[in-house]
Amino acid sequence: MLDETFTVPLAADLAAIGVGSLQGALFAAGFKRLDLLGVAIVGIATGIGGGFLRDILLGVTPAAFSDDLYLITATLAAFVGMLLPRLFERVDPVISLLDAVSIGMFGAIGATKALSLGLPVVPALFIGTISAVGGGVMRDVMLNIPIALMHVGSFYAMASMGGILVLLVLHAFEVPVLIAGSVCVVVTTILRLLAVRFGWSLPEQRALSRLRLQRRRQVEAAIDEALTTGAITLPEELLQELRDEDPGDGREGFGGRGDRDRDKP
Repeated sequence: MLDETFTVPLAADLAAIGVGSLQGALFAAGFKRLDLLGVAIVGIATGIGGGFLRDILLGVTPAAFSDDLYLITATLAAFVGMLLPRLFERVDPVISLLDAVSIGMFGAIGATKALSLGLPVVPALFIGTISAVGGGVMRDVMLNIPIALMHVGSFYAMASMGGILVLLVLHAFEVPVLIAGSVCVVVTTILRLLAVRFGWSLPEQRALSRLRLQRRRQVEAAIDEALTTGAITLPEELLQELRDEDPGDGREGFGGRGDRDRDKP
């Protein structure tokens, strides 16, 4: 646990909000039907969203409402984000970089703030991850698009958790929190950018189902082959159950081959 007197430096908090708002506005600027106000609102929500969810879960006053500088920084960064597409021919790499840095900064700040309030390591990891991905979730909800966090290929939460785990390990070895937080941001940024570059992602839920089905079919094929060759024989009761489960669907299964095996002299 950190010293209870520890507070997140204001400059770090403002930097995280600025990067988040910049990224959110830059992303929203690519939607043609949004006016300037709409882009600004999306940018501001992206910047303060993660910290807002973090503070709500921690039961403290949201930092964005405790000082004028938070909303001022978010607003200014959002307006700058609207201008950036005119300066870059390709904005996708810029968005990816800002996104990676943003989730790293919010993850580090969220985890350290949770530790300073006396939370154990696992809840601090959870709070940090929610803080990291919260702004992106709010951005996607406001733009009415599929939430990137919930879809294959985002690697948002995993990159954030990787960086936060490094922070927690360094903190356990009594590394100064500012150094540990900086390392967390670097690790998260690298993991996120590598995931974008090489297409890293967690397995799709349906892929796991297909894998289980494939393994089941392999087992069935092996048993079928053993029954056909006479390597094993099944009891009459089990054969009857298999026939009841797969009654004459036009596909050879255990029942058909079992019958042929039993009819052999």
